[in-house]
Amino acid sequence: MGATGCGKSTLMHIIGLLDRPTSGSYLLEGREVSAMGDNELSTLRNVSMGFVFQSFHLLPRLTTQENVGLPLVYRGLGDTEIRQRSQEILEKVGMQDRADHKPSQLSGGQQQRVAIARALVGAPRILLADEPTGALDPRTGREIMQIFSRLNAEDGLTVIIITHDQAIARHCTRHARLSDGILHENVPRPG
Repeated sequence: MGATGCGKSTLMHIIGLLDRPTSGSYLLEGREVSAMGDNELSTLRNVSMGFVFQSFHLLPRLTTQENVGLPLVYRGLGDTEIRQRSQEILEKVGMQDRADHKPSQLSGGQQQRVAIARALVGAPRILLADEPTGALDPRTGREIMQIFSRLNAEDGLTVIIITHDQAIARHCTRHARLSDGILHENVPRPG
């Protein structure tokens, strides 16, 4: 958590291997990532990370299933395996009945579920969500947070949520706050 402009998204980009820290070190699974080359970082990011953003970044010409399966194309998997894994993960987020729909045929909440499925299809160990409910109404936002909570509790997935919204933070079991460039861990749960 933290105020707008405090560095939450920058921290997420560093954790997600999209940006490099200007100083210090970053160990991921015991490996120093700041010394890795771009290809090695891309491979590690594709295998270890899933990303969910406030804007859904779905490709308009692709179906729901094709959008979800896209990360697996970059892994070189075959069409049959991509289709099977996409269907399994769409079921997990309650979107299996919309597999053949295009993004324009989906509500905002449905598009966010598809974005979550796309982030999960590669079985990442860490899911990074930057203001994942910011474009959604409160009820749909709660539903999305329930999905994240279930993924953490049942699948053991590490979910890192970047937010300034206290209502969203209340769904999280652990809290950290950024202020003046300093990360304060184990801050009290928002009231």
